Amino acid sequence: MNAPSTSATALPRQRSTSLLTDKYELTMLQAALRDGTAHRQCTFEVFARRLPNERRYGVVAGTARVLHAVSDFIFTEEQLAHLDFLDETTLNYLRDFRFSGHIDGYREGELYFPYSPILTLRGTFGECVILETVILSIMNADSAVASAAARMVTAADGRPIIEMGSRRTHEYAAVSASRAAYLAGFSATSNLEASHRYGIPASGTSAHSWTLLHTDADGTPNEAAAFRAQVEALGTDTTLLVDTYDITQGVRTAIEVAGTGLGAVRIDSGDLGVMTRRVRKQLDELGAYNTKIVVSSDLDEFTIAGLRGDPVDSFGVGTSVVTGSGAPTPGMVYKLVEVEGHPVAKRSRGKAMTGGAKRALRTHRSTGTAIEEVVLPFAAPTPDLGDVESRALTIPLMRDGEVVPGLPTLEESRSFLAEQLITLPWEGLALSRDEPVIPTRFIGFDSPL
Repeated sequence: MNAPSTSATALPRQRSTSLLTDKYELTMLQAALRDGTAHRQCTFEVFARRLPNERRYGVVAGTARVLHAVSDFIFTEEQLAHLDFLDETTLNYLRDFRFSGHIDGYREGELYFPYSPILTLRGTFGECVILETVILSIMNADSAVASAAARMVTAADGRPIIEMGSRRTHEYAAVSASRAAYLAGFSATSNLEASHRYGIPASGTSAHSWTLLHTDADGTPNEAAAFRAQVEALGTDTTLLVDTYDITQGVRTAIEVAGTGLGAVRIDSGDLGVMTRRVRKQLDELGAYNTKIVVSSDLDEFTIAGLRGDPVDSFGVGTSVVTGSGAPTPGMVYKLVEVEGHPVAKRSRGKAMTGGAKRALRTHRSTGTAIEEVVLPFAAPTPDLGDVESRALTIPLMRDGEVVPGLPTLEESRSFLAEQLITLPWEGLALSRDEPVIPTRFIGFDSPL
């Protein structure tokens, strides 16, 4: 396994991120440069108005990737040549563009709730407005995966989960999804680019095609030959896929070939609850007491929870952790909340918000159980919250366009999230409710939500 990144800035350098944006951000910039408003000091905020279906909390993910993308948000001459809808003043502005403002927000692995001020950007209107799309595309995608993955980790109740969803999403989305799932507690990924880039343990052995490949001269399937070749190549600690044909015969053949020291068998079809109990009984009868059972086949948090009492040692999860059906978007938005120190707020029906730059803290009982999220004006002192403990959620992430040194590594954020999930009231881990488990309270605003 490759060594994980040691800081938020240790990610591999990418090409310019400046065109990962929407056209209207640059047309707004051009208009703002013309009327002089581009240089007004502003504050933009990333937040979600609600949690997606059946979620009781969200997981912040993608923060390190956002900081990296902001650092790489520069315009090359080739890119500028493509922007033929802009005037020369705007092109010159972009030619010299570097974000020089401040970013504060929740660290990766933090839990969030409706209207949590997840990220706060302070700078000129011009430099902040053109970052909207790239920031939201990262935060929405990564947080969706991490939130779904965290629920699956809870449902697995300590048993490891392997992320194996690369074939169900965009080739590069697969890499970021692997990272977000690992942040949330998955133990490994099948994706080698994610393993290389982020130091995530890689896992994988064979597919059904490997078994189907092995036939006798007359075309008769030869499952034993497939198993034998795999064991000879990878050792007896490998995992053999036993459900290409008949599972009972597959298990028998696997132990005949590999012996009772076989690492694991994988089941990828059928009624997993019934099959795992049957396979465990068969393995024990064959003397393979330490051979583990791995299951896959369109698993999500609900099917994982349904297998809680069955003899499953680990899970392989793909589609439901990397796609919108299993990991629905958090619907995070990026809104202007302050201009030259004055709060501004959208008042549209169903899209109301609270103006002003904000910071947040979370209160806890002495036992460590979280009570509520408290949102304050950014520069306001912490009020007297009574006989409860509190912890700051908003931390410095970028100063004057430079990433703050010493931000948590992926491994540290992974451990941090595991600790935060323990702080939720027990009902917060339920899979069948949809109201936030922690309420959000605004203090010190003229018109809070």
